Amino acid sequence: MTTLQVAGFSSSILIGISLGLLGGGGSILTLPVLVYLLHINPILSTAYSLFIVGTTSLVGSINYMKQGLINYSAAVAFALPSLVTVILARQFMLPHIPARLPLWAGFELTKPVALMVLFALIMLAAAYSMIRENKAVSVTEREDKGTNFPVIALEGGLVGLVTGIVGAGGGFLIIPTLVLFARLPMKTAIGSSLLIIAFNSLVGFTSSPAAQVIDWGFLSVFTALSVGGIFLGSQLARYIAGQHLRKAFGWFVLGMGVFILAKELLFR
Repeated sequence: MTTLQVAGFSSSILIGISLGLLGGGGSILTLPVLVYLLHINPILSTAYSLFIVGTTSLVGSINYMKQGLINYSAAVAFALPSLVTVILARQFMLPHIPARLPLWAGFELTKPVALMVLFALIMLAAAYSMIRENKAVSVTEREDKGTNFPVIALEGGLVGLVTGIVGAGGGFLIIPTLVLFARLPMKTAIGSSLLIIAFNSLVGFTSSPAAQVIDWGFLSVFTALSVGGIFLGSQLARYIAGQHLRKAFGWFVLGMGVFILAKELLFR
């Protein structure tokens, strides 16, 4: 096993830790690890990412279920439109993205590069969401207002598209939506987010193009390590202030997003 492979499998534990601590962020790490450390094709990596993050999130959500920290009505309102759009994205949008995408002045992107660039832009949006001060969170946790189901459903559809195209679970979009529009406390939002990510990702994986050949041996080992990480992350969450951790992770994601953009657009 090469040094990069060791680093790739070790990173799988960090993916689980991220999901356990933050209720999201796992897919932000998964795709770059699969592509850059383990040299798996970006298109196949989106499918692998969906399975890894989906399975890990499902296992992690069970612990929150036991503690009563999942709001099922908000989760269903978010998940139903999200499941529809993730299936549409995997079945109809992803297969029809051209092999080469012309942009301007003769410049074009191949499909794998375009997916990585789109993913990097999503990473930058995720980083902004995690770094910025969000005073609304502390306010809404103390308020008991009605749930804004139309906005939750709209965000659900958007996250489904993101999940289907780039294999990202979308936790960085799910949690703010649940906190701001479903009025959920942070821990309940994290538990609900894990359940939504699990269903989104696993449905997305089963909706992937049938032509893809899955290496189940590799996928099983990588996923098992990630599941171990989420148990560790759930334990660490008891001792680490979520807001400080979220900001630190946000800066890391920002750096990764800039690195991917530079690598794909400037240093190929």
